[in-house]
Amino acid sequence: MCANLVAKGNLTSPLVLYNRTSSRAEKLAHALGNCTVAKSAPEAVASADIIFACLTDDSAVLELFRQILEHNVAGKLFVNCSTTQPATSDDLAAMVEKHRAGIVTMPVFGEPSMAEKGMLICVPAGRADLVDRVKPYCTGVIGRGIIDFSNEAHSKASLLKVIGNVFIINMIETVAEGLVLAEKSDLGVDNLHKFIQAIFPGPFALYSQRMISGDYYDREEPVVGIGMARHLADEVLALASASGVKLNAYEAARKHMEMVQAYIGAKGDVSGIYGAVRQESGLPYESK
Repeated sequence: MCANLVAKGNLTSPLVLYNRTSSRAEKLAHALGNCTVAKSAPEAVASADIIFACLTDDSAVLELFRQILEHNVAGKLFVNCSTTQPATSDDLAAMVEKHRAGIVTMPVFGEPSMAEKGMLICVPAGRADLVDRVKPYCTGVIGRGIIDFSNEAHSKASLLKVIGNVFIINMIETVAEGLVLAEKSDLGVDNLHKFIQAIFPGPFALYSQRMISGDYYDREEPVVGIGMARHLADEVLALASASGVKLNAYEAARKHMEMVQAYIGAKGDVSGIYGAVRQESGLPYESK
């Protein structure tokens, strides 16, 4: 997202970066150019009009904003791209607004390679006038489209992100199961991959390629860490339980996530569901 904001955001001043691990911010600033690095979150916010925030979970989001809101933020606009629980998004919006600042809740859909290409789907919610200020940085900059929740509650955007995760994880589970069946029935994974590419191009084909290439286990760092995926899965299932809905396919995928983490630990990627399905079917976790 930062790279696309610098390259295509028509910024009038350098992008200010902050990361709790300062070396990451320094490395990114050096790679991108037209960036400065702040030593703290309040320092980053002080010189900015619009502030994008993307953190791992609710507690990290709330902790960061508590630090920021100890300072004068009147007139600033925050864009929270973190995946947070719906209630947290509404609570955060109320906190920010008490300090005479604006906020747009804007989770995004798309894994890291899509973010690099500026192909995310943005889901902005909040006051329409504030959403309008954020839109120029969405389509054509960090994303390829918008699902517009202008004047909707902040929680609605977060709710879509949570429920949208059901589709994404079920897709990964479906591809994994199909590939294992193709291998064990002698169709062959390459032949099934051709079908996936022809009928389901896009994310289905992307995950299929990751699986058959061995990328799902042969990585230094995960694309989507299994710990983060499990955490979100727990939130999805809690929502389903509270709503009186049974997500059988999703629960199967959640079990396979547990198997991935047990086998490969923190380095596990969500696409490792394929390895778990392989193990369950009498094959080695690794495909090669």
